[in-house]
Amino acid sequence: MLEVKDLSVSYGAISALGGISFKVEPGSIATLIGANGAGKTTTLRTISGLLRAKSGSVTFGGADLTKLPPHQIVARGLCHVPEGRMIFSNLTVDENLSMGAYLQKDKERIARDRDYVFSIFPRLKERLTQQAGTLSGGEQQMLAIGRALMGGPKLLMLDEPSLGIAPKLISTIFEKIVEINRSHGITILLVEQNANLALEISNYAFVLETGRIVMQGQSPELRANPELKAAYLGG
Repeated sequence: MLEVKDLSVSYGAISALGGISFKVEPGSIATLIGANGAGKTTTLRTISGLLRAKSGSVTFGGADLTKLPPHQIVARGLCHVPEGRMIFSNLTVDENLSMGAYLQKDKERIARDRDYVFSIFPRLKERLTQQAGTLSGGEQQMLAIGRALMGGPKLLMLDEPSLGIAPKLISTIFEKIVEINRSHGITILLVEQNANLALEISNYAFVLETGRIVMQGQSPELRANPELKAAYLGG
């Protein structure tokens, strides 16, 4: 579904990604894990068109996305929930969800998508008229994911969904990610600092170190890998 090939990205003279390649299969949950500064967020931002690649390509559903602007990438069904959520704090929950559907023209579909978001995150329906900036961290994350779902994604990219959330809500968020994948067949590419959680819910994983993929494989196999355990899993 998604193929990243020889992708290189630089910030000025500093190389952030050094020619990485990976594939995400339809219907799967894939995860990028690695330390801070490894290039995980840069990868997602480049795929979604927010950063320009120095070289290499990003192909989605057979179409080359490498030089497309972000709104055209969203229109093709690839939606990005950024690190830090980036909700519209001064707008209501309802208005934030409407912003997620700004490219959608079919009112019946928008209504169905909204009902689906409420089935996944019933708390958002309870907070519909509340200003988004007054929500808890966990509720804001639910809203950020809900807003992306309103875009009708085929592939959903999630950047650090557990960041800044109360520990008791983290497991709920991850359960919902699995539910989105299984109930609607939405493919997910997950970036997550909590490697244990990421490997627990994903099918396949890629380990990034200083802009390069140094290890990849089925998630259960990587969880059992002694080298990975020592580096990322506290084992």
